[in-house]
Amino acid sequence: MPKVDQAVPVATTGSGGLRRDVGLIGLMWASVGSIIGSGWLFGAEKAVVAAGPAAIISWLIGTVAIVLLALVHAELGGMFPVAGGTARYPHYAFGGLAGMSFGWFSWLQAATVAPIEVEAMIGYAKHWQWADGLQYHDQTLSPSGLAVAVVLMAVFVGVNFFGVRALAHTNSAATWWKIAVPLAAIFIIAIGNFHPGNFTSEGFAPFGAKGVLSAISDSGIIFALLGFEQAIQLAGESRNPQRDLPRATLGSVAIGAVIYILLQIVFIAALPHTSFAHGWAHLDFPGISGPWAGLATLVGLGWLSVVLYIDAVISPGGTGLIYTTATSRVSYGLAMNGYAPKLFTKTDKRGVPWFGLIVSFVTGVVCFLPFPSWQTLVEFITSASVLMYAGAPLAYGVFADRLPHRERPYRLPGGKIISPLSFVVADLIIYWAGWGTLWRLGFAILLGYVLLGSYAWYAIRKGLPDAPRLDFRAAQWLPGYLVGMGVISWLGGFGGGRGTIGLWWDLLIVAAFSLVVYYWAKATASRTEAIERSIDEVVVTDAPAH
Repeated sequence: MPKVDQAVPVATTGSGGLRRDVGLIGLMWASVGSIIGSGWLFGAEKAVVAAGPAAIISWLIGTVAIVLLALVHAELGGMFPVAGGTARYPHYAFGGLAGMSFGWFSWLQAATVAPIEVEAMIGYAKHWQWADGLQYHDQTLSPSGLAVAVVLMAVFVGVNFFGVRALAHTNSAATWWKIAVPLAAIFIIAIGNFHPGNFTSEGFAPFGAKGVLSAISDSGIIFALLGFEQAIQLAGESRNPQRDLPRATLGSVAIGAVIYILLQIVFIAALPHTSFAHGWAHLDFPGISGPWAGLATLVGLGWLSVVLYIDAVISPGGTGLIYTTATSRVSYGLAMNGYAPKLFTKTDKRGVPWFGLIVSFVTGVVCFLPFPSWQTLVEFITSASVLMYAGAPLAYGVFADRLPHRERPYRLPGGKIISPLSFVVADLIIYWAGWGTLWRLGFAILLGYVLLGSYAWYAIRKGLPDAPRLDFRAAQWLPGYLVGMGVISWLGGFGGGRGTIGLWWDLLIVAAFSLVVYYWAKATASRTEAIERSIDEVVVTDAPAH
């Protein structure tokens, strides 16, 4: 379960209101607690349905992709130990327009986590008879399920108004629980239920390379591994960020990846053959809800299924609670940076940004309408998250050129190669999510530009003291990048694309396009003086206290 202040892209300084008292274990546990969320409850099942036993390869590719992004973030986190660094790097490198854009991407990512955790809770709740009608057979919400989802979102918001501080301080204990339960499931289920023949009896890769690649984005693999940056978001509260941030970032990815790959292996090996005898695309748990709890029941471990059903409430519920707060904190930061109305900075007597919480509730409810199931929401949040993270490799390339002498406590070996490579990988993950997801993401991005852009135009025209300083020249690559990815996705063969571009050619086109954007962004980025001015500015000194 992520801690409140770690999830907020709000800049601060060492002398601000945040206390630097988080050590290496606290940083690493913040990231691990975010990585081990509802993704472990569904990821193994969704991946094997999409790719067959070759889902193991999907997890390995996803791990490599996340490691590349984490390596870049590790150097940047050491260079700029500020809270919410993920959203700050593009602002430093490309000015206000890019800062506003990636701030909006961050808000989209945070705002969709709570709804996805609600979906996970409802998915496992079907085990109880009273909840059986909350989802249809295709796992979309029924009218009664939608009503329950709205109530759960309301509970998240209500608790945020009263009990977040105490909840945030339980992060360490909650993370131990989150690690212990899946590890226990791995070893207990594997004993006496490991069938090596499962990996080949119905074909190792029945859906070919396309199945392996699509599983990375749309079955929850990247979604599960995301969260490594939570240590970086906590940089403003780290005791020794230069030393500990890289270790915590890479260490959390290693821990999370090992757990998820073991989960996938054991899930495949432990299944009775009758459950996939008609092919992996028709995986069948007759009358049982919740993949892992269902598997435990099938192999005669009823007591373990009870533990897993309890975990299916605790883990997603806790994460949803915290990310509801995170969403209001992101909107608070956008308002403090001059990108959104000051109403988002208003707090009640407990220091709660009440208007941001109300907006997060409304947004969560809206998410249930176009994305009425866990997996379709996963595809959206994966794309929004990776789009947010894609700003870091771009900023890395700029800082390597413009700030060569700035202190780097951790220097990424081969950074000038890994940085563009990680940007290519980020764009491939976005592309694999498919056109059906990306057109919705594109609509959300356009909505953000209308909302934030209109306010920025109003603030600049009225000469408000906090009006944003938009740098169109340094961010000239951004519209071409967003539109170009949309066009390639539309022409591609993933997730409802037209299929005009064949498999492998589409990957080459995405890679080539990404490299063009990368070097275009480097060439037009802010000058050294402007970057240093942005770094020195105290844009936000405090997030609202809880």
